[in-house]
Amino acid sequence: MRFAVARSLPLQLLLVGTVVLGAGCGLVGEAQAQSRIEQFINRLRGDTLPPGISYSNGRIEGQEIEISAKYSGRLMQLTVEEGDTVEEGQIVAKLDDREYRAQLLGAQAQVLRAEAAVTEADASILQRDSDRVVARSSYDRTVELVKKGTATKQMQDEREAQLKSAEAAYTAAQAARQQALAAIKAAEAEVSRLNAVLEDMVIMAPRRGRVQYKLAQTGEMIAAGARIMTLLDLTDVSMSIYLPASQVGTISIGDEARIVLDPAPDIVIPANVTFVSGDAQFTPKTVETQTEREKLVFRVKLRIPRELLEKYERQVKVGVRGLGFVRSDPTVAWPAKLAVNVPL
Repeated sequence: MRFAVARSLPLQLLLVGTVVLGAGCGLVGEAQAQSRIEQFINRLRGDTLPPGISYSNGRIEGQEIEISAKYSGRLMQLTVEEGDTVEEGQIVAKLDDREYRAQLLGAQAQVLRAEAAVTEADASILQRDSDRVVARSSYDRTVELVKKGTATKQMQDEREAQLKSAEAAYTAAQAARQQALAAIKAAEAEVSRLNAVLEDMVIMAPRRGRVQYKLAQTGEMIAAGARIMTLLDLTDVSMSIYLPASQVGTISIGDEARIVLDPAPDIVIPANVTFVSGDAQFTPKTVETQTEREKLVFRVKLRIPRELLEKYERQVKVGVRGLGFVRSDPTVAWPAKLAVNVPL
């Protein structure tokens, strides 16, 4: 069975479970959410946001895993649907493998033929060795007879030719045996290759995740390397925000962070800084920084704890923006509005 190669890509996610499960905190309309988030920002702007805490808006990101076919073939079965959660090693798709199974039978037959050739070569070696012994004995006797004058030189030459022929036949029989052994190895290698191909025709999830998109349907011809579906890694969720150099310079890996999602400004999700870009870039059009429009900013990644994601796994979804706050000075207390507030 094939564990599909996993390629990581950014994907916008939303930890909505905190909203759904929070007491008295239901989902709000888009306009109401925008109004509430603006009020939240206004409460934290300027003098109300302590020094040592920076913020920017951004999107929650996760890891998208591409599941693809190593070999071409007709898609015979899809065992999952979009939205299903799959376990590592779970079969998610099967390709038509009849052609490869036929090739496997041929390779297995070739192994048997090569093994039979070895047996035949062994018998031939015994026969040729016996012929060689007889030819050697005949030649030696003829040499002695020539010395005694009871045999001619011509007879000795004939016996010598017979001996050389017998020795050549013996050598050829040994070579045939080596060729048969090599044929066995080649056929067995082909059997192993085809078994590996057959395993790869059964496609399995490389890790636990949720089926995000099905990119092919049963009955379609799939090209080698073509994507069949994408999975969402539910344990690797973060938000990327963009901060100017004056703020990034004080941020360290591991610094505490907070995430507030637009639809639920009363919910404060804990996070930590896991990445700070070393390369500046122009501020993305969708990004609002603490000092309005900075020309150059650095990407900072705020990762949500795995244990929290596991708890709200079923509610991890795609789509909504939010705010990310980073505390670079651990001696500064978080404002009350940024105290962790995740419903139990």
